[in-house]
Amino acid sequence: TIAAITSCTNTSNPSVMVAAGLVAKKAHELGLNRKPWVKTSLAPGSQVVTDYLDKADLSKHLDAIGFNLVGYGCTTCIGNSGPLPEPIANAVVAGDLTVAGVLSGNRNFEGRINPHVKANYLASPPLVVAYAIAGSMKVNLFTDPLGKDKNGNYVYLKDIWPTNKEVADTVAQCLTPDMFKSRYSNVFLGPKEWQDIKGAASSETYSWDKSSTYVQNPPYFDGMSHTAGTISNIKGAKLMALFGDSITTDHISPAGSIKKDSPAGKYLIANGVQPIDFNSYGARRGNHEVMMRGTFANIRIKNELLGGKEGGFTRYKGEEMPIYDACMKYQADGTPLVVFAGKEYGTGSSRDWAAKGTTLLGVKAVIAESFERIHRSNLVGMGVVPLVFKNGMTRADLKLDGSETFDITGLDGDLKPLQDATLTITRADGSKQDVTLLVRIDTYDELDYMKNGGILHYVLRSLVSAKTAAA
Repeated sequence: TIAAITSCTNTSNPSVMVAAGLVAKKAHELGLNRKPWVKTSLAPGSQVVTDYLDKADLSKHLDAIGFNLVGYGCTTCIGNSGPLPEPIANAVVAGDLTVAGVLSGNRNFEGRINPHVKANYLASPPLVVAYAIAGSMKVNLFTDPLGKDKNGNYVYLKDIWPTNKEVADTVAQCLTPDMFKSRYSNVFLGPKEWQDIKGAASSETYSWDKSSTYVQNPPYFDGMSHTAGTISNIKGAKLMALFGDSITTDHISPAGSIKKDSPAGKYLIANGVQPIDFNSYGARRGNHEVMMRGTFANIRIKNELLGGKEGGFTRYKGEEMPIYDACMKYQADGTPLVVFAGKEYGTGSSRDWAAKGTTLLGVKAVIAESFERIHRSNLVGMGVVPLVFKNGMTRADLKLDGSETFDITGLDGDLKPLQDATLTITRADGSKQDVTLLVRIDTYDELDYMKNGGILHYVLRSLVSAKTAAA
């Protein structure tokens, strides 16, 4: 349902972009086209790509089979694919269909590309064109025809695939150093719309616009003191979510489309934004109100407290509701939260909002079998304690149902890197269970970040201290 030539990573290679243009040219001249149910797009990372495709006379062929230029930069790869045509989206939902997308991006995590497209495959730009023509992932491109030409003859991939010499000769003819010099000489000028944005250029601080739905002043420094504090034990926490293995940062903080009936969608509508103008989580990452509501809101995330139901839901005092809504109720109660997970928690992109959103929702600790390296570091940087099970224990061994209360002790006092802490589980019947956990605060620098409440506070206090000392 989606075939996208996207991502500056792959479109920065002239050879594969020219190859895609040549595949489109040969297919177009034979009378082939993309299948009508395939949404196609071309979004290179640089205007130079357009320049050399135009010079090679390939743009018109890409346009003819549906690979029209939609912009430059992140699109389908980060979830900005736009909606599927409504009849197709409705059919996918009604039939609970698993439909596929093919993109030349570098990410295909679950729920990232499009909310209706479950299976996504990464491919080179020329293969993206070929699959758009084939219209199905069930086609064997080596042996099956892609379609029929103007005369009704079957056309195979070998009939439209360019040789290495064709690609090299075309690149040599169409690409020049002057293209880069011309485009990048004024790269910071921007289009007229960008130039028309006015601001207080003489001010050292940003003038926050409270009516903006794109940029808001985040509350990270609210109530911040001049000096660092201490790391505290966690008392009386509740279980916000119970996740399985390989929870990605896309699961935790999706970058794609915003659903109308989601907490983020409701916030935008309440602030005068119509669904057609929602844009994406990635585009609104400057507004913590949107990003908080999007945290754990991936349509494919499964909270085991709800029997594996998909979507960002949990329970608050037995009532099922969106995770954001429950977290706000827990915050109003003054109740800290914990998350339990399986292996490789936080795998995937090193998305800072996966940690920022977690802390803004009131999660004080994440307990997992293992962490992805960068996300563990990001959690520490936002003041969230990462802990791992020891001696082969897993979340399943604890038989959690959400009624429990959790205390984590051993964090206060003279905590050292990679020290043990004790998790005390108090169950609904009053019984208690102690579990030894490894605190994944790995270095003394990270201990300093945690004592400051996170790396942002650490840096700000360091700047203030340096300025005071110099005065």
